Amino acid sequence: MSLYNQRGVSAQKEDVHFAIQNLNPGLYKRAFCRIYPDFLVGSSDFVNLMHADGAGTKSILAYLYWKETGDVSVWRGIAQDAIVMNLDDLLCTGVYDQILYSSTIDRNKNLIPAEVLKEIIDGSKEFFDLMGACGIQINYLGGETADVGDTVRTITVNGTMTARWPKNKIVTNENIHQGDVIVGLASYGKAIYESEQNSGIGSNGLTSARHDLLESSYAKNFPETFDPSLDPRVVYTGKYKIADIKEILSPTRTYAPLMKQVLMKYFDQIHGIIHCSGGGQTKCLKYIPELTRVVKDNLFPIPPVFQKIKETSKVSDYEMYQVFNMGCRMEIYTSESTAKDIIDLADNFGIEARIIGKVEISEDKELIIEGNNEILYYQ
Repeated sequence: MSLYNQRGVSAQKEDVHFAIQNLNPGLYKRAFCRIYPDFLVGSSDFVNLMHADGAGTKSILAYLYWKETGDVSVWRGIAQDAIVMNLDDLLCTGVYDQILYSSTIDRNKNLIPAEVLKEIIDGSKEFFDLMGACGIQINYLGGETADVGDTVRTITVNGTMTARWPKNKIVTNENIHQGDVIVGLASYGKAIYESEQNSGIGSNGLTSARHDLLESSYAKNFPETFDPSLDPRVVYTGKYKIADIKEILSPTRTYAPLMKQVLMKYFDQIHGIIHCSGGGQTKCLKYIPELTRVVKDNLFPIPPVFQKIKETSKVSDYEMYQVFNMGCRMEIYTSESTAKDIIDLADNFGIEARIIGKVEISEDKELIIEGNNEILYYQ
């Protein structure tokens, strides 16, 4: 059993997929988000989309940092995480504007005071204002904030996004085919619309990152931050204090300002878009067509934050690529000629981009990752 599974989480979400297998998959089964007919107005020229996601257990890292340093502003990054995990999923369907957002915050009131809620809500507005200045209109509709200490040990920060979009401007991933190249967008660095350097960590794999990196004193001092039924041997096994590795709290980067330009300029040449979120570099296996092989043989150098996680956890590269984005959080499937234009456009936004791989015909759906003097196979 992987270390990730031993901690009560799953990169592949097998139980979730089993539970939802009988639900309506929407109009396009390979689309990154579920897409339905335009129930709101009834137009055959539009579709409706709704998506829900959140900051996950990254909120526990914010909790620990705030408790140890007193810096309540760390919660603003968690607000961004929850929003971007929705926004960048919608980007994969071609949606980049006129979006509705509603937040859901569940807290243990005895541990999470009003000042934390205010930072999350103010941080949400701050991010929406930033996106508005970049030409991405997101309308904040409020949401639900509940005191549920009996079910939530600290706090969860989630949200839902909804959009109505032209049907002829939807990316469905159905057009991914042999000969496509994959443009990867780096998760690290400093985009022109960001105020500080980003480690690239995103909002996935943070349960493992937290326990792998942080020292054992956190188990004793903050028992509310982990499941008490876990084997103690997998709880806070690292060597760091959280203030020494604040890079694991880098707010998740959004690619919305760049992707709006990509989709406006090159929509007809975009065959698929995949957000390397839950499932890391193996996320593409869920969305690529059958009889397709994806070969990733030119990924970015692994950012230091992931190198630290691997060093302290001692897990295999095979598991690391299944859990983390490893420095590349967005993939665009397109032609080689268009890829060069997208890479140049990304450079204008201060985002490193490169061709990270290609698409081939295969007898089975599979992924091959080449690098670090090894070849990893996934199906």
